[in-house]
Amino acid sequence: ICGGAFAGLDKVIENRGKGTSIGFGAKVKSYKEQPLSEIMKSLEPEDLIKYGLIPEFIGRMPIIATLDELNEKSLIKILKEPKNSLIKQYQELFKLEGVKLNFKENAIKEVAVKAIKKKTGARGLRSILENVLLKTMFEIPSLENVSEVIVDISSVKGESQPIIVHSKNKQDK
Repeated sequence: ICGGAFAGLDKVIENRGKGTSIGFGAKVKSYKEQPLSEIMKSLEPEDLIKYGLIPEFIGRMPIIATLDELNEKSLIKILKEPKNSLIKQYQELFKLEGVKLNFKENAIKEVAVKAIKKKTGARGLRSILENVLLKTMFEIPSLENVSEVIVDISSVKGESQPIIVHSKNKQDK
């Protein structure tokens, strides 16, 4: 199994497809109008050779499969559902300090939207969450009686810090 991003491969596929519309009744295809995942579906072994991979290597890969880009819904699923999801990891980190970490639904959606805008996919989710929570993670140990941290949409957008909720009767650790 071989995988990767293969940046620029779409340009090779576009160049192959440019000469296909000939004649008066021919439909002129424009790859610019198609999403990247649709362009990649027309990938041929010859495109990989033009991209720079050696023919002996390509000959040993009998099946070529392309993946669709992650959408907002799938990024939200990645953030929330797996056993060791990013949100659950950060909640465990805060739990070590005796603090409950809550994410509002619109904040989770905004994290996914940011990852799509940056074109980082699932790999970018961790850095986005890190940027949102880093300052708070360093402040929490020095603050007293913190019971909860709430991440809302304004903190994800960078307009404010996450909301820190204090409790008067919090027990010592």
